[in-house]
Amino acid sequence: MVRLDFPRTRWISRIVATVLVLGLAGNFIWFSPWVQKLLYPVPHKQLIFKYSSEYRIDPYLVTAIIRRESKFFYWAESAKGAKGLMQIMPQTAQWVSKQIPLAGYSDEQLYEPETNIRIGCWYLASLKEEFNGNIPIMIAAYNGGRGNVQQWIKEQRWSGKEHTLEDIPFPETREYVKAVLHDYYMYHELYD
Repeated sequence: MVRLDFPRTRWISRIVATVLVLGLAGNFIWFSPWVQKLLYPVPHKQLIFKYSSEYRIDPYLVTAIIRRESKFFYWAESAKGAKGLMQIMPQTAQWVSKQIPLAGYSDEQLYEPETNIRIGCWYLASLKEEFNGNIPIMIAAYNGGRGNVQQWIKEQRWSGKEHTLEDIPFPETREYVKAVLHDYYMYHELYD
């Protein structure tokens, strides 16, 4: 004959119920907008909106790129030498500084949020113009180089469409585009 141990059964039931309640509460809290906004902040919002407006770029695209490139650390520097919030290569910044123009520009200014965001927004605007506003292509060119992206499209290795991201030839760029697009959509969902 089986003997049921009712106190033990009640104890296990209480633990299971507690775990379920905590799990549901945790999910509710984790996915609440105020927690998500902590994970997807908009530091330097005034500068981002100023220069994205000036150069007609979506501010949340700029914010998503900054989040992925530097995690909002203005002092960030990559192993390849990209600097600042938007991780701009000094050669690119030199070229852009002549286009804007920025009088007296020096590479150390890439660590200044205003200069970095301004140069990055101008560069994104040039990519927007070149690639007809196609956001996945703009992001790919920002990371993998505009010349590479032009070649991929010319050789029909990648169509530039979002549903064909797996066709991007550079694995790093492929993952970067996916990540930036994810963040871009999150920013719109949270702040629009």
